[in-house]
Amino acid sequence: MVSPVARYYAEKLSAHGVTPQGVDWNSDESQQLRFTQLLRVAEGWAGGEERAGECTLLDYGCGYGALAQRLIAENPRFRYVGFDVCTPMIERARANVRDPRCTFVDSDEDLPLADYTVASGIFNVRLNAADEQWRAHIVATIDRLAAHSSRGFAFNMLTRYADRERLREHLHYADPGECFRLCKERWSRNVALLHDYDLYEFTLLVRMGSEPKALIPR
Repeated sequence: MVSPVARYYAEKLSAHGVTPQGVDWNSDESQQLRFTQLLRVAEGWAGGEERAGECTLLDYGCGYGALAQRLIAENPRFRYVGFDVCTPMIERARANVRDPRCTFVDSDEDLPLADYTVASGIFNVRLNAADEQWRAHIVATIDRLAAHSSRGFAFNMLTRYADRERLREHLHYADPGECFRLCKERWSRNVALLHDYDLYEFTLLVRMGSEPKALIPR
């Protein structure tokens, strides 16, 4: 399931380099808008209101580290771990992001328990996977997001309400209502569905416990 997707993104990176197109997004503007929605799961921390060193972020599907670069520019109070199944992405992230608060890994065994986990675009490219197989992969992956998060997690998905002429065969378009129900029933009572920003997608924020935990290996 994962290996063909990793090759897909390696080809995008090779073709477009360290750009939004290198992780299959259209523009820097849309990429930053996605980050803004995802970081709403940790609004107090992302706004710099919490004590220095208190919060940690796991970026699940980090690409070349664009979110890390945004955190460096905007918020000095963080520790960050970026994870990606595409090893060339991790190599490029390590080369481009040298801040000591940031770590990049390509092994699932190295993932931490963090305060917050975010995932941008990791459910979009299904390639030739059957719908039911891909849905099962999505649920299993969200289980992983929850397992690595002590305070909350967030992810985005392409929406089934996208204009029909824009749909692509190799992409997965999800039902936001189904995903909201799944999150409410499986992971938390505190779930927010964001479908009011000008992209063909939605973001789900899942808030869990309130006590922060240190960044530790699992």
